[in-house]
Amino acid sequence: MKGKTTIILSLIFLGFIQVSLGQNDPKAVEILEKVSDNYQKLNGFSAIFEYSYSTEDEGLIQTNTGEVTVKGEKYRLTLDDQEIFNNGNTVWTLIKSSKYKEVTINDVEEDTEELTPSNIYSIYKKGYEANLEGSSVMTGVPVHEILLTAEKPNAQFEKIKLYVDKSKNDLLAWEIKDDVGGTFKYTFKDLNSNINIMDDYFVFNTSENKDVEIIDLR
Repeated sequence: MKGKTTIILSLIFLGFIQVSLGQNDPKAVEILEKVSDNYQKLNGFSAIFEYSYSTEDEGLIQTNTGEVTVKGEKYRLTLDDQEIFNNGNTVWTLIKSSKYKEVTINDVEEDTEELTPSNIYSIYKKGYEANLEGSSVMTGVPVHEILLTAEKPNAQFEKIKLYVDKSKNDLLAWEIKDDVGGTFKYTFKDLNSNINIMDDYFVFNTSENKDVEIIDLR
């Protein structure tokens, strides 16, 4: 799927920045602040998620599953053909295929517009206007639907819709529209917040993976 990795990294599975209350729906901000507070209280979490891509013309095109583990600014993301390790300072992108394995190493760059597994919970605080669109039911769970609209016309993501559990104030799913009219949707299927994660879990150990080609771009 074109742009799949960029969207997930620029996402999933939002750094903690300032909100302009005058341009936001106060009720939407209240809900999102509860979601963000819940996240910040966790020592970390792991989750299995489903991500899909669809268009208005063709409908559902592709559905896949992935796994993510998050601890503060650190995360480890596993997709069907790659794995991404981020320890807050360095990011390793491991590409796996039947023919080769390679890992690209980069420094973590601060980009307030980028969505990551660590900042999906707080992107509403800068660069987006938040509005409570209404409510619905998702797999039997009543949810708030909150639409984030980019303040800049050239933002990487123009609109992001968040689905928040009404009773638990947990983020259950989110949707992102790309620049060609397609929609990426991410849904947590299994979330475990009762875990203790060691920091080295977010580091790719090159010395223990001699069969992997290393591309160091730092």
